[in-house]
Amino acid sequence: MMMQGGGGGVMSCAVAGEAATAVGAPERRRRALGLTIDPAGDVEAPAERIGRLVRESPVVIFARRGCCMCHVMRRLLAAVGAHATVIELEEAAEEAAASAAAAAAVPALFVGGAPVGGLDGLMGLHLSGLLVPRLREVGALCG
Repeated sequence: MMMQGGGGGVMSCAVAGEAATAVGAPERRRRALGLTIDPAGDVEAPAERIGRLVRESPVVIFARRGCCMCHVMRRLLAAVGAHATVIELEEAAEEAAASAAAAAAVPALFVGGAPVGGLDGLMGLHLSGLLVPRLREVGALCG
């Protein structure tokens, strides 16, 4: 799903396995998969928007469009039964805010609001056996 911030920057949001669809003008408000797009028509700074999106979903990946590492991250998460919300960043300020929040370059993964890092952080969690328990803890896995 495409999200257009009040500042004119475009951010797209696609959940693994779903095609992105366009959202209209910034003053439109929608609620999709627990993510608020342009809450109450307010203009958010990129850092505030990133923080809000991280809080609204248990597993979030911020990436550039067509990022192969993001694809690997989504596949690994799907293999263990978690489906990440993927936010494709198209504006430099948004990418910088996501990188700063994760203390890692894009793609940046957040689980339960906490930064995991990039693909290396995800692989480290998985190989150490901590990924599945962490996903269960934040409600991203059933059982």
